[in-house]
Amino acid sequence: MQNNYTTERLSLDKLCFDDYEFMSQLVNTLEWIKFIGDRNIKTEEDAKNYVQKIIENPNVIYWVVKLKTENTKIGIITFIKRDYLEHNDIGFAFLPKYAKKGYAYEATKPVLNDALNNKNHNRILATTIKENINSVKLLEKLGMSFKNEIEIGKDLLQIYSTT
Repeated sequence: MQNNYTTERLSLDKLCFDDYEFMSQLVNTLEWIKFIGDRNIKTEEDAKNYVQKIIENPNVIYWVVKLKTENTKIGIITFIKRDYLEHNDIGFAFLPKYAKKGYAYEATKPVLNDALNNKNHNRILATTIKENINSVKLLEKLGMSFKNEIEIGKDLLQIYSTT
C-alpha cells in the first residue's frame, strides 16, 4: 500500500504522530462514538498514546484525508487486518462538517483500488452496523456487497465484501 494518495480534491497521507490532535477531535465526534465506539481519548496524552499504538501496529494503516486547497484535515481511511476477519478491512471516518460531500467515496476509492491490485488482497472486507445507513450506502457505492453478520462482543457487525 502506498504512503500517499491524491485525488482531484484530496490528499491522503499516512498517519503520523503529529496528527494526534486531529485524531482526538475525530474519535470524540458523536458519529464516531455512536457507530465505531468510544475510544476514551480524553487528554492530550491519551491522544498521543492512541496514535502511537496505531503507528506501531503492523496490521493497521491509517491515512489522514486533507482538503488539497486548504490543507485541512477532514477524515481518515483505514486498512486493518482484524483478528476476527479472514481478509483486510477498509474503513473511513470523517468530521461531521465534511459528511455528504463525496469526500469519503473520493478518498476510499484509490485506497480500495490499490489494495485490490495487490496480489496479496484478492478480497477486501468492510464492517459496519446496520444503523449506520450512510456507511452502508457508501460501501455499496464502492461496489461492495453485504455478505453476512457476525457478533463481536456486544456488537452485531454487518460484513461487506468486494467479491
